[in-house]
Amino acid sequence: MRVNEKYSTLPAEDRSVHIINICAIEDIGYLPSEGTLLNSLSVDPDAKCKYGLYFRDGKRKVDYVLVYHHKRPSGSRPLARRPLPNDAAPARSARQDQPLPGKGSPPGAGAQEPPLDFHEDDKRFRREEYEGNLLEAGLELERDEETKIHGVGFVKIHAPWNVLCREAEFLKLKMPTKKLYHINETRGLLKKINSVFQKITDPIQPKVAEHRPQTTKRLSYPFSREKQHLFDLSDKDSFFDSKTRSTIVYEILKRTTCTRAKYSMGQREGRKKDSALLSKRRKCGKHGITSLLANGVYSAAYPLHDGDYEGENVEFNDRKLLYEEWASYGVFYKYQPIDLVRKYFGEKIGLYFAWLGVYTQMLIPASVVGIIVFLYGCATVDEDIPSMEMCDQRYNITMCPLCDKTCSYWKMSSACATARASHLFDNPATVFFSIFMALWAATFMEHWKRKQMRLNYRWDLTGFEEEEVSGDHPRAEYEARVLEKSLRKESKNKEGDMEGFAHPAPGQVASSLFHSQEVRTGERRKHRNIPEESTNKWKQRVKTAMAGVKLTDKVKLTWRDRFPAYFTNLVSIVFMIAVTFAIVLGVIIYRISTAAALAMNSNPSVRSNIRVTVTATAVIINLVVIILLDEVYGCIARWLTKIEVPKTEKSFEERLIFKAFLLKFVNSYTPIFYVAFFKGRFVGRPGDYVYIFRSFRMEECAPGGCLMELCIQLSIIMLGKQLIQNNLFEIGIPKMKKFVRYLRLRRRSPADHEEYAKRRQRYEADFTLEPFAGLTPEYMEMIIQFGFVTLFVASFPLAPLFALLNNIIEIRLDAKKFITELRRPVAVRAKDIGIWYNILRGVGKLAVIINAFVISFTSDFIPRLVYLYMYSADGTMHGFVNHTLSSFNVSDFQDGTAPNDPQDLGYEVHICRYKDYREPPWSEHKYDISKDFWAVLAARLAFVIVFQNLVMFMSDFVDWIIPDIPKDISQQIRKEKVFMVELFMREEQGKQQLLDTWMERGPPKAAPCNHHSPEAGVDSPEHHRGTL
Repeated sequence: MRVNEKYSTLPAEDRSVHIINICAIEDIGYLPSEGTLLNSLSVDPDAKCKYGLYFRDGKRKVDYVLVYHHKRPSGSRPLARRPLPNDAAPARSARQDQPLPGKGSPPGAGAQEPPLDFHEDDKRFRREEYEGNLLEAGLELERDEETKIHGVGFVKIHAPWNVLCREAEFLKLKMPTKKLYHINETRGLLKKINSVFQKITDPIQPKVAEHRPQTTKRLSYPFSREKQHLFDLSDKDSFFDSKTRSTIVYEILKRTTCTRAKYSMGQREGRKKDSALLSKRRKCGKHGITSLLANGVYSAAYPLHDGDYEGENVEFNDRKLLYEEWASYGVFYKYQPIDLVRKYFGEKIGLYFAWLGVYTQMLIPASVVGIIVFLYGCATVDEDIPSMEMCDQRYNITMCPLCDKTCSYWKMSSACATARASHLFDNPATVFFSIFMALWAATFMEHWKRKQMRLNYRWDLTGFEEEEVSGDHPRAEYEARVLEKSLRKESKNKEGDMEGFAHPAPGQVASSLFHSQEVRTGERRKHRNIPEESTNKWKQRVKTAMAGVKLTDKVKLTWRDRFPAYFTNLVSIVFMIAVTFAIVLGVIIYRISTAAALAMNSNPSVRSNIRVTVTATAVIINLVVIILLDEVYGCIARWLTKIEVPKTEKSFEERLIFKAFLLKFVNSYTPIFYVAFFKGRFVGRPGDYVYIFRSFRMEECAPGGCLMELCIQLSIIMLGKQLIQNNLFEIGIPKMKKFVRYLRLRRRSPADHEEYAKRRQRYEADFTLEPFAGLTPEYMEMIIQFGFVTLFVASFPLAPLFALLNNIIEIRLDAKKFITELRRPVAVRAKDIGIWYNILRGVGKLAVIINAFVISFTSDFIPRLVYLYMYSADGTMHGFVNHTLSSFNVSDFQDGTAPNDPQDLGYEVHICRYKDYREPPWSEHKYDISKDFWAVLAARLAFVIVFQNLVMFMSDFVDWIIPDIPKDISQQIRKEKVFMVELFMREEQGKQQLLDTWMERGPPKAAPCNHHSPEAGVDSPEHHRGTL
């Protein structure tokens, strides 16, 4: 029996026994078969291990931490000493008698452990098996249960060098080689421009080494143990940084199986029914850590932060540097240190903050143009003839009542302020701004693609595909569903209980077979004094095979299996959209009833401000409902995605994003769509109004149009969501949680308070942080904001400015949250932002269509052009207001709809005016739609078609003229390929020369079998391959 050196968990310098003697000791039974256990040093542990960043020996770094909850026995007992390899201890009768090294090891055989409940006992059994499998995979573990957090235990994980090399080769991680080459620099005029630009922007550059311009770059190549001589291994401790180490450990945790614990139920509680066995099978899947976390075997799993970010005598680390140069509000004007963010958090999070930075930068020109458009409206408001006519008291235009009975006639001049304010956003510059924003969106997408390619080159992601890492690994829930399907098929083949007992399912055969076999084997071991774990590993493999783990490769979920979930998704989404529409309808009824109630008020100031009061309160109600439903829809979207049981994590994330975006898009924009395209369109006319539920008359737009109300609706919802949901919640909720923890701390006894106040271990401090919930909420709020900026920008040119101000705060807020409030997420490699890019493109295309309809149907831009070129007598806008108003004879009111006080204005009204294109009452076809309406409608539709196709063509032209890959980056990529070919050609030539020299001199008497590694010594994997 020989121990493979690749899976040995003890460094060579720490071994005090020769490997042959270790093998002999293991055969005798003094060491467990799952791996060599580690000694814990007891000399000043907190200082030596740098407060939890290292194992208790102070040498091995903690790469990952598993957290679990345990129930301590009621009586306090002294901890038993862990048996050492040279102890002549009797053979163990149970696997858990040999604990992991570290503090808080379970008591020895001499102490009677009180019985635990079945669930806790089963979780402990599965933890022991899973940790044993991790030891077999080569990882080194250390347990700590004597923590300052009561009832919580920690398992620290360290990946030794040989495991890191093995996994880096499996994952095809690109690592820097010894080869250095110079990056092509710009020459001539461009070089001078870049130099001047660097000097100007130097004060706003972060003081980070990674952010400085690079003139040289190391050639990168996928790591290979056979080509270790290509890489600079002078400092093995820093060759794999903490991000890479945690990624490697997480990959091992995901693929490590947990199979034997499936049968713990039958061994400890007696025989159970098939349903109980099935529930056990569901709890373990091919990817151990995901299912174990989902079932509460472990409560958390996370890599550690590099150290503290503030305080006295804090050792300098990347976390502290990021806090000072990135997560502080005092550096809001500086660029982000994206390379350092990527180094600490990984490529996926780095790409998010890079995209957010590019988006924020691109908002600067959009904000400047929006301010110019707004100032143009302010400068020309006194020259706007239609608004001047509306404000002129001499015209004495009497308007028809806004509601039945309670509302009376009113003067058009009372809407003067609304008309003047509408001109600020409804002017010819608005059309230009809409075209500009459409081109801006296309330019932004192209700029981001180029920036993304530069980052891929700098981060060595060229040629990387996500399938190389994630592949098609099934999720634990998918495997459990497939296993359930296969067992259901097996159970259908049974005929009665007796026949089922005679022909059990494979899982039952495995359970009963190994249960009886282990009982007999255990009895024989008691007489022969042979430990249970020293048996061959064939039993574990047979268990796994017979348990049906591989059934997922043969059995798949078809559309019939998923049809109930798909039907539930469809019905639920339609229902949620209907709920949103119902809420908007309820707000409409509120507006109508409130306007009617305020019209009965005797105070003139109240009646004159009915529109503003009703609009503001209705928008606030909409805002509150939107914020509440956003949280509800997020939970519903996750639940709907779970019941679909997607096969892979990527499929799960994409489906979740699509559902969440659809529901939140409808929730956020439905009130705005109503004001933009439906309000005032289906009102009817005086004497023949349209009613909701036969009681509430549809509301009308103001004489100046609905664009001003649309602006108010958009601005309040946009600013409210950004202020309350994006900023206040992100700041307030973590602060509130900290305050609650502080109150709980004050309620403790003085001794506990003093103990808690001591400096905690790093893994204890990180456990109290919030778990990382993914980037979906961060992207979602920015995509919704992007919709506010682009979809209805024709009605609110200041939207880019408010988005810019929000994003300046949002970047630092998110950065501070990642550094101080969240556990360190597992680094994930990614070369793009995924499905979010397609959503951005879709929103950009939709924005062109919506802005075309807003300009043509919501604003008065098209009616003004039609009047100017078709009906104006003197070529000016004089008479436009009178042209857009129709006349109504008050004697034609329906019974019960006429005003209760017809002489509220002080005189009797015979003819009132309303905004529409209809025939006058003295016409032969009175109140019918006039030909002017059709002329304006044709012009509006023509404008939509021309505007949409023109802007789409210009956007596609921008997309075509700007290359996706910058020219210098494509040259550098080709240069890297040439250098790589030259490097391997020289290596092959060197090998050929060595071979020729060896052939000339003749083969030596004892030549090693492997010379791939320059350090292929006794402790290397190549040495053992050669010994075979």
